[in-house]
Amino acid sequence: MTDQNTTDQARAILQDNGIDEPESKGRGPSQASQLAALARERYDLFMSEDGRPYAVAKDGPMTVFALRGKAGLRSRLSREYTDANGGSVPSQSALADAMTVLEGVAADAEPRQLHLRVARHEERIVVDLATPEGRCVTISPGGWQREPSSPVLFRRSGAMKPLPEPLREGDGLAKLRDLLNTDEEGFHLLIAWLIACFIPDLPHPILTFRGEQGTGKSYAAKMVIGIIDPSGAPKRTAPRDIKAWATQAFNSWALCLDNVSVIPDWLSDALCRAVTGDGIVDRALYTDDDVVVLEFRRVLAMTTIDAGALAGDLAERLVTIELHTIPDAKRREEGEMDQAYADAHASILASLFDLLAKVLKVLPDVVLTERPRMADFARILAAVDRVQGWNTVGSYKASARDAVADVLDGEPFAQAVVALVDGAGPEGLSLTTQQILDSVATPDKLPKKWPKDSTRAGGQLKRLAPALRTIGIEVDDSQRGPAPKRQRLYKLTATAERRSATASTASSGEGKGPVTSGNGMDASGSATASTPGGGMDAVDAGMDAALFAASTPSNVSDLRKPTRVDAGDAMDAGMHHLSDVTDRPSSYPNCASCGSPFEPLDPNQTTHPGCAA
Repeated sequence: MTDQNTTDQARAILQDNGIDEPESKGRGPSQASQLAALARERYDLFMSEDGRPYAVAKDGPMTVFALRGKAGLRSRLSREYTDANGGSVPSQSALADAMTVLEGVAADAEPRQLHLRVARHEERIVVDLATPEGRCVTISPGGWQREPSSPVLFRRSGAMKPLPEPLREGDGLAKLRDLLNTDEEGFHLLIAWLIACFIPDLPHPILTFRGEQGTGKSYAAKMVIGIIDPSGAPKRTAPRDIKAWATQAFNSWALCLDNVSVIPDWLSDALCRAVTGDGIVDRALYTDDDVVVLEFRRVLAMTTIDAGALAGDLAERLVTIELHTIPDAKRREEGEMDQAYADAHASILASLFDLLAKVLKVLPDVVLTERPRMADFARILAAVDRVQGWNTVGSYKASARDAVADVLDGEPFAQAVVALVDGAGPEGLSLTTQQILDSVATPDKLPKKWPKDSTRAGGQLKRLAPALRTIGIEVDDSQRGPAPKRQRLYKLTATAERRSATASTASSGEGKGPVTSGNGMDASGSATASTPGGGMDAVDAGMDAALFAASTPSNVSDLRKPTRVDAGDAMDAGMHHLSDVTDRPSSYPNCASCGSPFEPLDPNQTTHPGCAA
C-alpha cells in the first residue's frame, strides 16, 4: 500500500464521518485516519455473538484478532502502518482513536460465531492446530484429513500453543498406554473421554486423576491436557475468585486444576457451570456502565489425593481415573517422559482421530435405554464401546456411583437419613423435615453441616436428593400434609434393588442391613454377630422393628414410641443370651416353649428362664 493510497483512504473515511480536512494547511490525514483506513482495507470487522469486536484478515487464515486490548489487531495494525510508512511509528493516541472508530464499524456488521480450538462445521469437526498459517484438521464419519485453512473462524489466546500435525506412525493409543500407570478399565475410560473432548457441542465431565503421592497425577494431567489443547500452563492452581477463574477459562479450551485439596462452594458452582456452559458479566475497564461478557463451555480436569467433601452436583460431573503407585524400580525421569511424549504426540492424535471418525459414523444409530446425568457424554461412551468392544459406559456409571458415595460419606445428615430409610421397610417414610430431624440418630456433638432447623434440613434434602437417588433412595417432596398447615412431606423410599442388596450384605455379615418384619435374622446369625459374653433381651432381638416398621408412621411420636416385641416375633427362631446357647452339653433338656437347650435351675423346671419371664 503506497503513502498516496493511505492518504486517499483516510480522506474517504473522514468524509464518511462528515469531516473535511483542509487542504490549505498542507497536511495529509492524521495517523488515526490512516490507521483506520489501513485496517478497513485489509480486515473484515465484526462483532462476536457475545458482543466483542474482532477482525479477520481478508486474505489470510481464518484466525480473528481482538480489537480491545494492546495485543490482537492493535499491535498488528501498528506494525503494518510502520511497514507502509517507511518505519514511522504511530502514536498511542492515534492507535486508540483508530480502534474506537473500528469498533464502531464492527458494531454495524453482522455478528459471527467464533470457536476456540475445536468447532463443528456441518457434519465435520474442525480442530485448530494453532499454527501461524492457520492449518487445521477436519474429522468426518469418512475419516480425517489435514487442511491448509479452516472453514470456520477461530480465536486464539496467549495461553495456546500449536498442536503437532497428526501422523499415522504405529498405534498411538498403545504409546499413550505406556505413558500412564492406570489399569485397563481406567485407560479405556480415559480414551473415551478424550474422544468426547474433540466434540465441542456437548457437556464434558471433569476428568479427575486421583491417587496417593507419587502416582504421577500431575504429569498424567499435563500430558492429557496437552493432547487436546497445548498450553504454556496446562496445570493451574485453583483461582482466587470468580473473575480470575473466568479469565482462565475464557482463554483455554482445556485446563487442569492441579493438587486440589479443598473446593470452596463458589468454585464448585463455577466448575459445574463451566461443564454445561457459563457466562460471566463484568464491567469493562475504564468505564462506568459498559460491560463485557465471557461465555464458555470447557473441558476440565483436576488432580487430587482427596478433594474433601465434594458437593453432590459436582460429584455427578466427574470421571475419576485411579492411578497406581509407581515402584521405584519402574520410575522414569521426567526428561525421558517428555521426550517419549513428544515423539508420540502426533501418533496419539492420529489414532484418536481415527477412532473419532468411527465414533461419528456409528453415533446416529446409538440410542441409550437409560440416560444418566451426563447423557450426551454417555452416548459418546456407548458409541466408543460399539466400535472398540469396551464397557466404558459401565465404568462411567460405577465411577459416578463411587463419587456420590464419597459425597454421602462426607455428609453426616445424609448418612443418618440413609440409615432411617434402610430400616423403614418397602413402603418407606412420609415425614415432614422436622419429623425427619426428630427421627434420625442425632450425634451427641452436632457436625458443622448438620441442619440446625427444619428449613435447613429441607434444603439439604433437596441438594442431596440426586445423590440419594444414585444409591437407590427415592426422594419425593410433592406431597402435602393435612389441612390446615399443609406441610410439605418428604416421601423417602429405598428401591427394590437397594433393599435386596442391603439385605444380602446384612445376611453375609459384611454390614448391618435394614431389619424389617420380612428379613429378620435367625438365631445362629445373631449369635455369631454378637460379642461373646454380651446379652440380648427380647426387645434387643427385635432391634429396629419397633422404630422402623414396614408401615409409615403417622408422626414422630409414633416413630419413637417403644413397642413390646417378643423373641418369636423378631426372629425366625427365639433369640437368647449367648450364655444360654454356648457350650451346652447335648444332655440338657430342651425348652418346652422355644425348643432351645437350657440348664435347669431345679429338676422340675421345663421352660427357659427367658420364656418363663
